[in-house]
Amino acid sequence: MSDAGRLPYTWWIGARYLRLGRDDRFIGFISAISMAGIAVGVAVLLVVLSVMNGFERELRERILDVTGHATLEGLEGRLDDWRGYADRTAGSDGVLAVAPYVEGRGMLVNGPRSAGVELRGVAPALEGRVSSLARLVAGGTLEDLQPAEYRIVLGRALAEELAAVPGDRLLLVIAQGNVTPAGVVPRMRRFTVAGLFDAGMYEFDRGLALLNIEDAQKLFRLGDGVTGLRYALQDPYAAPGVIRGIALDLGGGFYVSDWTRRHANFFRSIQVTRSIMFVVLLLVVGVAAFNIVSTLVMVVKEKQGDIAILRTLGSSPREILNIFVAQGTVIGVIGTAVGLALGVALALNLTGIVHGLEQMLDVTLVDARVYFIGDLPADIQLRDVVTISVTALALGVLSTIYPAWRAARTAPADALRHEV
Repeated sequence: MSDAGRLPYTWWIGARYLRLGRDDRFIGFISAISMAGIAVGVAVLLVVLSVMNGFERELRERILDVTGHATLEGLEGRLDDWRGYADRTAGSDGVLAVAPYVEGRGMLVNGPRSAGVELRGVAPALEGRVSSLARLVAGGTLEDLQPAEYRIVLGRALAEELAAVPGDRLLLVIAQGNVTPAGVVPRMRRFTVAGLFDAGMYEFDRGLALLNIEDAQKLFRLGDGVTGLRYALQDPYAAPGVIRGIALDLGGGFYVSDWTRRHANFFRSIQVTRSIMFVVLLLVVGVAAFNIVSTLVMVVKEKQGDIAILRTLGSSPREILNIFVAQGTVIGVIGTAVGLALGVALALNLTGIVHGLEQMLDVTLVDARVYFIGDLPADIQLRDVVTISVTALALGVLSTIYPAWRAARTAPADALRHEV
């Protein structure tokens, strides 16, 4: 044991070799490059994984804001005895609330502008129990959707495309037709824009419009029936099992779905992309880690005399190996620590950095029409920090094995003869 820090002398010597003198500046420069390479690779890997985590979290939260956790629908696209089903299932295990809905497709027309839209008929008094749509509406409220008044709430991006504002009267056309002496014509109705909602997710903001459930029933000629029931659950992740149990308790004969099924492709693509990015960026860390090999090879060649003297004084080959393993490990530890600090700092301030770059360069770096959301959120998770740290350190230690083994095989007599 040494007196300085009470470390084994092999580690003390290995760390001391990092503080190279005037004649070893090139080796010091290569060591610094190795540390910097590991730090950059670790930081980029942490930021990318944090962005993928944040994107998945934001996507999940915004989907749950607009859609229910689970749905129960009739096999023929309508549910007639929906009040009885709602009463029987409202008290089921894990169920917080139930609300009916009517769903269909149509086209909105405002002068020369038109857009296809998903129509959702909601009960304003019940909708707030199963989604957060009520708090997303601006310029009006869901309570403005009174029956027989034919009012409609548009997503903000949809309103921009139609150049519509609250108070405008739009023509709604649906594919179901009316038979007239002139033939079958599409069913049409004028609706007044009662407000706009902003879910923060382009798919909904561009493609969804809300109307009163009774108006929707008349429009789609469902009578007293609805498309189905939407459920809010205590545990959204248990939605597949809970809604299946509800359908079985009711005797079956229903079509069930949940938020994980409806948007499975989104989350599957995120997971696949996340795995690919981890492997690709890990190669960057690997290249930087294996720079340690060249650094240690040069150090071993430069320190032949020191190795010979240590062997002459009684150091074993294992202790010589430990010296250079220690040196490479210190490089890996410092590089990983700096990379984690840099990655955390970037991830925590990423949204502000992106917005600043967008304003500075006058470009849109994160387009909601492409990425579904307009922000670049980051969610740093402990498991990612641990995985990245362990992997980077493991690569750093593995890269020390060959040069350390070469150093351990150095013959003292040959090394001293070359020194002379």
